[in-house]
Parts: sequence; C-alpha cells; structure tokens
Amino acid sequence: MSEVKSVGGRVYQKANVVGKRRGIKANHGQIVNAGSIIVRQLGTKYVPGVNTKLARNYDIIAKIRGKVVYKKIVRNKKIKTQVNVIPVDD
Repeated sequence: MSEVKSVGGRVYQKANVVGKRRGIKANHGQIVNAGSIIVRQLGTKYVPGVNTKLARNYDIIAKIRGKVVYKKIVRNKKIKTQVNVIPVDD
C-alpha cells in the first residue's frame, strides 16, 4: 500500500478570480462616438456590420458617430448577432 498523502489542501484549490467585464457596452438605439467599444467578447458571438470593425481581441468598435443597431443573421449555419452603427444628424 502506498504511503502517499492525497492532495486536497488549500494551496491546490482555485482562488477567487475577478471578472473581465466583458459583454455589451452600448445597447440597441444608443448613440456612440467614433472609436468607442460597443461589445467586449472572446470569439465572435457578435459580428461587425456597417460602420463597425473587429479588433484583434474580438472587441467591436464603432468607426463613426451614430446609433447602435443589433440584427440577427445566419452565418455558417449558426445564428449570430450583427452590430451596426447608423449615422445620425446633429
């Protein structure tokens, strides 16, 4: 019989981790400025549309000042949400 003690101490348990603050930062119909982050995400649950761009870390950023519009689309047999920015007159 082995005389090895089983692992289960406090050191090996996962500690509390602070959240990454991902998610939607601008809702449907909200006015955003150029360069502002609309969605923070990992992967492409939300895809960029008109007047938006996808950053290297998958954030969706507004290219122009305007109103945010979300729209459901089918891409590669999967339902995705497209994020668009419609220009507004000031």
